[in-house]
Amino acid sequence: MREDNELINVEDPAWPLLLQELSGTDVPVEVLPGDAGIGRASLLQLQVSARSNLGGIVLNCGGLLVDSGWLRIFGSPSCAGLEGPPGLAVINAMPSTFDPAWQPGAGLVVAHDVLGGVFALNGSNPRAAGRPGEPGEILYFAPDALGWEALGAGHSAWLSWILSGGLHEFYAGLRWDGWGSEVSALNGRQGLSFFPPLWSAEARQDLSATSRRAVPMAELLGLSRDSCLQFDGTDPGFLGVA
Repeated sequence: MREDNELINVEDPAWPLLLQELSGTDVPVEVLPGDAGIGRASLLQLQVSARSNLGGIVLNCGGLLVDSGWLRIFGSPSCAGLEGPPGLAVINAMPSTFDPAWQPGAGLVVAHDVLGGVFALNGSNPRAAGRPGEPGEILYFAPDALGWEALGAGHSAWLSWILSGGLHEFYAGLRWDGWGSEVSALNGRQGLSFFPPLWSAEARQDLSATSRRAVPMAELLGLSRDSCLQFDGTDPGFLGVA
């Protein structure tokens, strides 16, 4: 096990380079204020170095809000209120004090989108967990398909893809006229519930004709999990505590 000083005091930390990347992107990104103590504790529990983008985000900020909060990349927020996005430690139900036996299970949830989509970093044995992709690869739980898909990239490449505008194509067909104002009105713990649901033929045919309402993210994730179990009996597994 590496101590927190070993994980934090590295020669080439990722955060300064990531800040440069953030300042040079045309993608709207808000960097939330972080809690240094929570960041240190999270790095220790994850055994992730500040040399990585994941470690840099967790240590240095409260998370990233991309495209008016459409995507919430989790960090270590300084505000523990009910309005802002939860932290990576909360989302992944990490222990309050260091536990060397704790593991993130099938994968570490690193981001949610307002549709109830989940980005997770694959664990060491995806096959045993019933998930696609390779260890360390980013997966996406798609609420319109009710299943996991491998994105073919690790965390750093995934983040660079987001900052280069990759979300525009990724969510093609899942955004509607006026989505920005609806998303901006949500708090950091809410998502959008669609009726008919995203996976329905009606929504696929005309997304703009659906009705949408703000709901707690926990409710949205629970509905997706229940739908998976109802349709084919497949449990998508842990989607994050929201």
